[in-house]
Amino acid sequence: MASPVDSVPASPVALPAALDLRPALSAGPVDRTQAFPALTPEQIDRIRPFGKLRQMQPGEILFEPGDVSVPFFVLLSGGMEIVQPSLNGERQIVTHQAGGFTGEMTMISRRGALVRGRVTEPGEFLELSPENLKNLVARDADLSEIFMRAFILRRLLLISYGQGNVVLLGSRHSANTLRLREFLSRNGHPHAYIDLDTDVGAQDLLDRFSVTIAEIPVVICNGETVLRNPSTHELAKCLGLNANITATEIRDLVIVGAGPSGLAAAVYGASEGLDVLMFETESPGGQAGSSSKIENYLGFPTGVSGLELAGRATAQAQKFGAKMLIASSVTRLNCERRPYELSVSCGQTIRARTVVIASGAQYNKPNIEALAKFEGQGVYYGATFIEAQLCGNEDVIVVGGGNSAGQAAVYLSQTAGKVHMLVRSSQLSDTMSRYLIQRIEENSKIEMHYCTEIVALDGDSQLERVTWQDKNTGETSTHDIRHVFIMTGGAPRTEWLHGCVAMDSKGFILTGRDLDPVLHDYHWPLPRAPLMLETSLPGVFAVGDVRSGNVKRVASAVGEGSIAISLVHRALAEL
Repeated sequence: MASPVDSVPASPVALPAALDLRPALSAGPVDRTQAFPALTPEQIDRIRPFGKLRQMQPGEILFEPGDVSVPFFVLLSGGMEIVQPSLNGERQIVTHQAGGFTGEMTMISRRGALVRGRVTEPGEFLELSPENLKNLVARDADLSEIFMRAFILRRLLLISYGQGNVVLLGSRHSANTLRLREFLSRNGHPHAYIDLDTDVGAQDLLDRFSVTIAEIPVVICNGETVLRNPSTHELAKCLGLNANITATEIRDLVIVGAGPSGLAAAVYGASEGLDVLMFETESPGGQAGSSSKIENYLGFPTGVSGLELAGRATAQAQKFGAKMLIASSVTRLNCERRPYELSVSCGQTIRARTVVIASGAQYNKPNIEALAKFEGQGVYYGATFIEAQLCGNEDVIVVGGGNSAGQAAVYLSQTAGKVHMLVRSSQLSDTMSRYLIQRIEENSKIEMHYCTEIVALDGDSQLERVTWQDKNTGETSTHDIRHVFIMTGGAPRTEWLHGCVAMDSKGFILTGRDLDPVLHDYHWPLPRAPLMLETSLPGVFAVGDVRSGNVKRVASAVGEGSIAISLVHRALAEL
């Protein structure tokens, strides 16, 4: 539970050196000519019909961190600077001259701005509203490519140099610190991270604010507000991630879950003109979002990380106008009448003509005593760069025999001393792609343990020792290993749907012809049969890992999400 929000004192506070992030952006790997291109006169002429002229004076502030629905500006003459406010002044990011334009990814997502825009030289600017920018991008493919590339590269620059509107002070030994770091990183939100275990100056800062150990991690957002051990919902609210979402209108389509299937449905739905709202409890990508490298996805012969794929898909969906409510979960579906009503954990009620359920599955947790005690403090359910940093070159354990476990083992072997892979079965061929099996077998840093399970976890505040058992011999052995990655099976996230839609014995949602034996029990009201991905509720569809009989591949999830939109159109036509 987060403590009350504090206001940062107006007087300057001496910050630790790690917070003074002032590297020259020109030193970064991103191509600045594409991140900050100069528009030609002909390109500017194509923009003019969508905007209005404004005469600007030096010192005029055009937007501040946290502002939503920020206009888009093209400089015809004059100049402006983009700066990042901080507790000890401002960090300059870039200066724009004639031909330049403002904005980064928040211009597309319509979330709160990350930076301050201030006029430095008098001149004439062309101002476009967010809606007119959206119309321009939809009609002009050339400008759309220029803007989208620049917005994405500018976001990458902010991330690379920690020049966001968030400072996170925490400890590598804190599960809540890991939770917030993962939330910010997987949502692509630029932030500076200060490790209290290594930065003495940061501890002095916390002492100044009388922050106790129980209140760590501490988040400073927008340079104004201090949050002590906030929930992800509280952090999202402070950063204005959901500021552009209202509950007043009836949506054409609500998508529950932003994994590959949900993101695909959002891209196709929004691109075809539907009013789309997507819910995501944590961050886009689902289980695939935590995959270090997906090598069998069509079109990526060298592989793509789950985080990169999710980031691209999210930007694509938002480009077409889809909206996302982040760090909020749907707690109940009122299935008694249409439009359907979805109760949300933040207290809102959202109404929708159609619903796509893409809530996915979560890894099954083995029945091990003290498992919960070490979650985030030695036990992890995803293998990303953040977890790999925590492990360093120590030995690690990966539990599971599916593709996610295999990808994690290969990825972690690049930095870990040794990867012990524990699998309950006697072989991998039934659950893992052949290319991963071959890579694991050829990797000298991965040691396989078949028919083996963890039976005990030990340690004080952090995991220190793991005991596993060979099920064939009954022999147990204890090892001084402090990092365990659990990726075992999947349980559907359908607890919020019980009593509304038909499910199989394991809780996965039945769709299409699979409903034939039970459909009469659910009082199907239409003369037609349920469509291919339709549930026992008309106009409610299930896609991806949450659906009974799904094929656990990213490509199939994306396919189901895109196919669902053609069925959504048919359902909407019946209303």
